[in-house]
Order: sequence, then structure tokens, then C-alpha cells
Amino acid sequence: MKRTIIIQNKEYNYFSLKALGEKNNADISRLPYSIRVLLENVLRQETEESDEVVQQLVNWNLPNTKKIEIPFKPGRVILQDLTGGAAIVDLASLRKAVKDFGFDPNSINPEIPVDLVIDHSVQVDYAGSKIAFQKNEELEFKRNMERYSFFKWAEQSFDSFRVVPPATGIVHQVNLEYLADVVTQKESKNGEKYLFPDTLVGTDSHTTMINALGVLGWGVGGIEAEAGMLGQPCYLSTPEVVGIRLKGKFRRGATATDLALTLTHLLREKNVVGKFVEYFGEGLENLTISDRSVVANMAPEYGATCGFFPIDQETLNYLEFSGRSEKQRMIIEAYVKENQLYYDPNKEADYSDVIELNLDEIEPSLAGPKRPQDLVPLSKVKQGFIDSLTLPNGNSGYGLQPEEERKQAIIHYEDGTQEVIETGAVVIAAITSCTNTSNPFIMLSAGLLAKKAVEKGLSVKRYVKTSLSPGSKVATRYFENADLLYYLEKLGFDITGYGCMTCVGNSGPLNDGVSKVIQDENLLVSAVLSGNRNFEGRVHADVKAGYLAAPHLVIAYAIAGNIKIDLTTEPLGYDENNSPIYLGDIMPSNEEVEQLMNKYVKTDLYKEEYESVFNSNQHWNEIETKYSTTYKWDDNSTYIANPPYFEQLQLHIKPIQPLKEQRVLAKLGDSITTDHLSPVGAIPLNSPAGKYLTEHGVRPQAFNSYGSRRGNHEVMVRGTLSNIRLRNELADGKEGGYTTYFPTDKILSIFDASQKYIEDNVGLVILAGEDYGMGSSRDWAAKGVRLLGVNTVIAKSFERIHRSNLLMMGVLPLQFLDGEDANSLGLTGNEIFDFEIDNTVQPNEIINVLATSQDGAKITFKVCARFESQTEIDYYRNRGILQMVLRNKLRLKEN
Repeated sequence: MKRTIIIQNKEYNYFSLKALGEKNNADISRLPYSIRVLLENVLRQETEESDEVVQQLVNWNLPNTKKIEIPFKPGRVILQDLTGGAAIVDLASLRKAVKDFGFDPNSINPEIPVDLVIDHSVQVDYAGSKIAFQKNEELEFKRNMERYSFFKWAEQSFDSFRVVPPATGIVHQVNLEYLADVVTQKESKNGEKYLFPDTLVGTDSHTTMINALGVLGWGVGGIEAEAGMLGQPCYLSTPEVVGIRLKGKFRRGATATDLALTLTHLLREKNVVGKFVEYFGEGLENLTISDRSVVANMAPEYGATCGFFPIDQETLNYLEFSGRSEKQRMIIEAYVKENQLYYDPNKEADYSDVIELNLDEIEPSLAGPKRPQDLVPLSKVKQGFIDSLTLPNGNSGYGLQPEEERKQAIIHYEDGTQEVIETGAVVIAAITSCTNTSNPFIMLSAGLLAKKAVEKGLSVKRYVKTSLSPGSKVATRYFENADLLYYLEKLGFDITGYGCMTCVGNSGPLNDGVSKVIQDENLLVSAVLSGNRNFEGRVHADVKAGYLAAPHLVIAYAIAGNIKIDLTTEPLGYDENNSPIYLGDIMPSNEEVEQLMNKYVKTDLYKEEYESVFNSNQHWNEIETKYSTTYKWDDNSTYIANPPYFEQLQLHIKPIQPLKEQRVLAKLGDSITTDHLSPVGAIPLNSPAGKYLTEHGVRPQAFNSYGSRRGNHEVMVRGTLSNIRLRNELADGKEGGYTTYFPTDKILSIFDASQKYIEDNVGLVILAGEDYGMGSSRDWAAKGVRLLGVNTVIAKSFERIHRSNLLMMGVLPLQFLDGEDANSLGLTGNEIFDFEIDNTVQPNEIINVLATSQDGAKITFKVCARFESQTEIDYYRNRGILQMVLRNKLRLKEN
């Protein structure tokens, strides 16, 4: 199906979907655009395996077309420094293993381009001052110098590997504004030039943001990304594609944030987990790429593999606006139009299902207090929070008494001043995260609101920790040019850094007096952030209620000081004449924001900021490293350690055997997130990880975060299942990382209990409810449980990425049959489990389980082995994908 196209007098080869359709008498235009990208990807592979897949994809969604596993080969990989950093540690470990087997370690190299953006380590240690950015950056480098030196070694030692230094921007915004090609150009060994769609996977759930540009990509675990780097396909089952037909345009006050939160609520109810979502319809023309990026970013929150926007004129306009070259734009336009990848509004694709959404019905909203899918219209936030106080403790409530609403306390500050704080107080107000900070309209709306608020004399209470962490330096530039940064700073929203910061849990400490009164009085306080995740315990250990909101509403709630306010009817404050000031009084009009956009958001900003993106950070440039083929591991390091995955590895693979006499390590409920399984925030002093660091001479002030220590398995395994909000039914009501060690019936930390079970040579099980593993694409959530000795997880349902990650670490995901769960089957967690699985197991096969309780009673039930493909069975058979890749490499060398 190879054809040629002439662009600007140059000949390029490409794989033609039109020619494929003609050959198969198939109408390619009926396929969703995301399926067309997959089809081209597989067509270009030209293997026996891909030929069969091509035939199935050509007939996608037609009657009698079977589901198959698609060998998707991404064109590139993008990493952030926490999950991605751990992946690079694994590659360095692979090199050592190859060398130990007597082969050339240089055989371990990325086979496709890899970019690592350092954006997840900076913390909001300092806020509310002009020196906050400088101080936070200094602390970031001081804490992470060992890791950053390792990254710089990797950049020098691995081929096709680049690093975007700290204090540059958030990975997804840098990807959107600069890294993404949209159409990739590649020269073959014989000098032929090829064009094909830009595709990728990334080690962050919100890699999906790039689908706003018509670039197909999604988040994977670090281990799957490593496999992709080494030339392995990323397998996925033929996806259903849910089409979202958009109509109308936003009314005043509604933003892309409100659309994204509405879609998250709507699509969670529609259960699009594991499906593609694709946007089309007349409403597309009313969404800028920046608007689309907010919606595409939150695909993990609404459960989809991706939220795809086809390439159209708005895409081409954005590429020009963000500084892509004219030559590049001409190639993109010619190729996508020639190869049926350009959006045709007159031809609706054949979708698995279609949902219609009218943009003029979108209203200002927040999401919370515990999950991003729990949509709350702005007018109902106050009552919704009050109701949540007395609802049963769970995803929507806190199980408290009615009098909790009126609870107050006095903060005593170090300077002798005092301040009243009460239930619902907003102690963190953060304009943060990739979700909204890529959108100039939303950000300028916040800046204008701040200006109007300051001019009316409004201010922020002292207990509110305010911060502004833009997704790239471009945002800072247009704030400065529009003279809005001054007003943001007057309200405490000084620039604190360029990174995920509060959204990923790097919110830094609260004021000592504030933190003390919250803890002493057990006060339930809140955070409002412009992020994408608000799971309990994620934003800050002292904060139980978290609300996602557009940046201008973050500022409004910072001024209000409490979530218990109806911003649609109650005043934010009073002017000097004691006249009330309402949100509507300081809310900028769309016309005001658009005037600033047209005047201050210019192409030159993008060009100037990105022309030196790889070398603009002086701290990074000053790091000295020495080139070496293999990394020189330091046995005393608490940041970087050689992981144990390849210890005692043999080339021969043992067949899959039944699992016998397994004990339950944890019995968990619904919506267990990767934050519960592997936290990223601060390391508590008395936790197993804190004790380990103390024993190795690390002072508490230097603990840093779990996220920053993902390169050290000793720290990370101790942090697994240690979230302070974890509720394990085997811990006798004790919240946090605890369980019962059944041989003695003692309550121990989960880590300590697991080590005793490992000494006893007893394998472990986790019992869970629905949506197990939802949240970030965090491979340590799977790595950690594997190193704790967990062999299998039985859940009512799994989040897509985490189920895959478990198998890639050799952990067996089993799913209760419909209508059953641990409680309905009478499982308490004190049983001993036997699993009838062997080397003949097939994808989604039903297997038998025997649970024997302590009194000898037996419970038999069936579960589904959640393998989606033979390839995933091979991962499990090899005890992990890295072991499989290593064995394959070594066999090739032997042959």
C-alpha cells in the first residue's frame, strides 16, 4: 500500500489508506479518525501478524468482525521524571544484566525517540512571595541532584534520548506547544523519506492531552513504555469508539474546564473505560486547540483510553500560532488531506455509540469533594459540601455529625496574631497542573478576575496557601505583558514554579500554625485547585476535601476563604463602603479576555521560549557527569538503586503453575486509586519508608517525596499501600498502611507483614471492589505490590492501565463474576486461597478458586483471568515484561 506524494518539490513515501480501501472494497471514510490512525500504524509494520490485524481493522465495527489484539507501535515515547525516571533506572538495570550475561550492553538502547521532561519534582515549599520561584527551584535541585545527575548520564549514554530540564514547563504542555510533530518525517536506511502520523505513549496518564492536536497517544506504565522504547508493540484489544457529537458554543461564564468536568461525570456514568472517545460535530469549530486540550487531558478521569480530536483547520491554525515552521505545516496539511486523516464535517463516521452534548448547556461547575467525576454545579457546591459531612464515610461522604459544619478553631501564628478557621476552610488554592494552564483564555480570565478583585479591595485570608504554577513560561510572558501578574501577586498567586506541583501532591507544607490547629482539632478543611485529581489524601495530608475548578474560580474561593459559600448568590467580600461584592462584579466578559488574547498572546512568545528549551536552565547546564556505557550504581544511594527484577533470572521459562495456600494482605473497597497503592507525596517520619531513610542517615528535612525516590525500590516497596487514607478491612479499623498478620493475629504495617509472609514462603492476595487501580498511570502501584509478595489481585473491575501494569510485573489480575464480590461470597480475608490456573490458560478464561477459612469452612467460586491477549499471558509466564524483553534480547545474541 506504499504510495508517493510530492510536497514542495520533494517526494515522500507513505502508506495509503485510500489504496487499502480500494484493494479491500472498503469505505475507509466510515472509520473513526482514531481507528484510521491505528490502521495506518499497523499497515506500516508489514508483518504476517499485522496483515491479519489490518483486515480486521478495515472491517471495524461491522457485523461478525471479531475483536483482536492490535500491535500498536508508537512513533515516540514521552516521560515525566517520576514514572519516567524509574523507567530509565530499569533500562540502566537491563544494560547491567546484559553485561552480566556476557553480551554488549549497548544493545539496550531506545529504538524510537524518547523525551523526558523534568516537571514532577518541584514542590510548593515557598509561596505567596516574589522569591518563591527562585527558592523552590534551589530546593528542587538540592533535593534531586543525584537523580538529575543520573538523567544527565542517561542523556549522554542512551541513543535517541533527550531531557527537557527542570523549570521549563509541564510535560503535556511542552508536548502540545513544541514536541509534537503531528506528522512525522523519517528517512530510511536507503535514503527514502517517509511520512506517517505522529503517535506516542507516555508514562503519565494525561499523555492523552496531545489528542487535542490529532496525535493519537495515551498513558502507560513505565514498564510498558520501556518495552515500547525497546521495539516491543503496545498491545490493545480492538477498541470501541464512542463518538461525542458537539453542538453550540459556550455561554458567558462557562469554560473548557466546565466542559471537561461535565464530560468526566457523563462518561464515567456511560462507562467508557478501555474505549476510545472521539469528538465531532458542528460544535468543534467553537473549541480552540487550547479548549480541546483541557478535554483531552482529562480522558483518564472519564475512563477512556483517549479523547481524540481529528485534525482540522483549527489544528493547522494552532500549529502556525505556536511557532511550527511553514514547511512543517505544509507537509502536515498535504499529508493528512491526502491520506484521509483530515476532518470532514460532511461525513459522520460509524461509531460504536454516539452521545450528543450541547455546549451552550454547559454551566460553571466544580468536581469534588473526593473524585474528579463527582460534578457539582457552582450553585450547589456549598450545600453539596455540607451534605457530604454527614453522608456515610466513602466516596461522597465523611460520616461526621451535623455539628461538624459549625466547628471553629483559632490559629495562633508565630508573630502573635490570631485568625479564626472553620470547617470547609480553603487552606490551599492552587492554579496548577497541565489541565488548564495550557489554555490562555482560561488563564487570562483568572488574571483579569484578580485585577478586578484587587481594584475592589478584596484580599485573601492568611490561612489560604495560594500558588501559581503555569504549564510553560509562555503563560508567564503573557501575564507580564498584559500587566496582570502584579494583581495575581497581590492576592498571593506568585509564580511558584513550572511543574505539576499541587496537582501531583507536591503542595508543600502549610503554615505550622494552620497545620497544627487542623491536626489538633481534627478540622475538615478543603483545597481548590485547577488540576485533574482530587482523591482524598492526594493534595495534602491535612486536607480531606478537594475540589477541581477553573483557575478564576480558584481565585474566587481563595478570596472567599471557605468552600461553604454559594458564589452565585453570596458576596465574596465588601468594599470600603461596606457594599457587597459578588463574583459577577469581578467576572470578566469573554470580549475582555479575547481582547487581551489578541493583543498579548503572540507566536513570538512560543518561538522565543522554545528555541533554547534544552539548555535554558543554568542549574542543569552546570551538572557534571562522565560518560559510561553502564551506570555506576552506588550501594549507599537512597535515590537510585539497581532493582531486583533480574536476580537469578534464567533463560528457560517455567510453565504457569497453580497458586496454592495464598494469604490475603489487604481487603479493600471500591475506587482504590494508584495514590492509595503507591503515594507520591511526603514520606512520614514513622512510616516504614521514613524509618528506612532514617536508618540510612537521611534527615527528615531531606526525605523529599515518594515520587522523587521512585528510582529506589527499597523506599518504594516500603511506601506501597501506605497511604494515610487507606482503609484495609483487615486492620481492625486502623486507617493507613496496616494489616493483620494472620499467623499471630497481630496488626502490623503492611510492609512488615509482607516481609514475614515472604520469610514464611507464603504468596499473597489483594481483595478489592470496583475501579481498582484508577488514577495515575503509576507503575510502582504494580511494582510495589509485586515486591511485597503479592501474586494476584481479585477485584470487581480494574482500571485499564493498572490491569496491564499488574500483568507486566507478573501479578495475576482476576475479576469477580458479575453480581459477585468478596462480601457477597462471604470472604472475610482470613481465608487461605488456592487458584486453579496452569500453562494452558487463555485470555479471559474462567478459573476456579477455593478459599478455606480458619475454621476449615470452604468457599468455592469462579473468577475471570483478565488476560486480554496471548502476549499478556507471555508477560505473566515470564514473571514480567522486562524479564521477557531481556530473555528475547539474550536469545537473539545467542543465535
